[in-house]
Amino acid sequence: MVKGADKVMAKLRINRFWSVLLSLIIIYAIVKWLIPAVSRWMTDLPFPLTVPAELIKIYMILAVVAMILLVTFSQRNLDDFMRPVLKFLRAEYGWIPRLVVLTLISLAIGYIAYDVAVPTKETPISLRIQHPSSNFPKKFEDLKNPYTDPPEAEIVAFIEQAKANDVALITQVATDVERWLEENPDGHMLSFLPTPPVKKFLAELEGGEVSMATAKAALVEKNLFEGRALYAMNCRACHGDSVSGDGPMADGFKLRPINFTDNGTIETIVEGYTFWRVMNGGPGLPVEATPWDSAMPEWKLSLTEEERWKIIAAEYDLAEKTPRIPEGH
Repeated sequence: MVKGADKVMAKLRINRFWSVLLSLIIIYAIVKWLIPAVSRWMTDLPFPLTVPAELIKIYMILAVVAMILLVTFSQRNLDDFMRPVLKFLRAEYGWIPRLVVLTLISLAIGYIAYDVAVPTKETPISLRIQHPSSNFPKKFEDLKNPYTDPPEAEIVAFIEQAKANDVALITQVATDVERWLEENPDGHMLSFLPTPPVKKFLAELEGGEVSMATAKAALVEKNLFEGRALYAMNCRACHGDSVSGDGPMADGFKLRPINFTDNGTIETIVEGYTFWRVMNGGPGLPVEATPWDSAMPEWKLSLTEEERWKIIAAEYDLAEKTPRIPEGH
């Protein structure tokens, strides 16, 4: 009976090669998806705290090293791991699967080698400056953030939305506010944001007489909330919770992300320049930005104009800074 049980266990036992591969897949899934999901549940934030790609790379390297130590711990483990590999190389699973897999591996290695070796930057011709601007369009210089100083028409629309308890929100936070409303069916949807400007606005709304100044302050507060959420989703990993350039990925760059709280950064430039920099990222910098080009992506490819402006408003607010006033204003 014992021998029969041993045979059953032997059949159920996964080969060392497949168990290693499955373990690596599970580890990647935990770091990539499970940890952000758990962080959202633990912090009760309206968005997950994603693990930076560089940190995922470090985790996976450590996992691979651990698997190598496990496999090479004994000759039996190594033989068990190599068994399906040798069968594959001998075409015992068929020559077509071997041809396809080896071709794909060769192409992948070739692509990685090409991507690493191909020149991507010109030889630097000048020292890097703090705010490169030789290709900064003149038309951006006088731009003002429309979400920190909304026009009267938007304020009036906001008041009407608030009266109907149907304030427009960006999709990234709308789901969580709807969930909050389900738990608080008798409350106003803006009550999820218990800041003094919003409280004052709701009090005036309940009294039946709302001033434009109060409504404007509440609308700006709502825009800042959305901007902070977007910042946490897209910028926190590099620039940090405190916008000091100390995010979890900051040490992975040879040019650290900018510290917005420093007096020589966003406070010395006009909002239009900040918008242009966020829009074009590192790839949009002129030659004087070399040889330490910014690693910031081109956010115009993944964020709308509204989202970029709201993030900028949040950055100035979190850093407790104000943008430089354009010349002649």
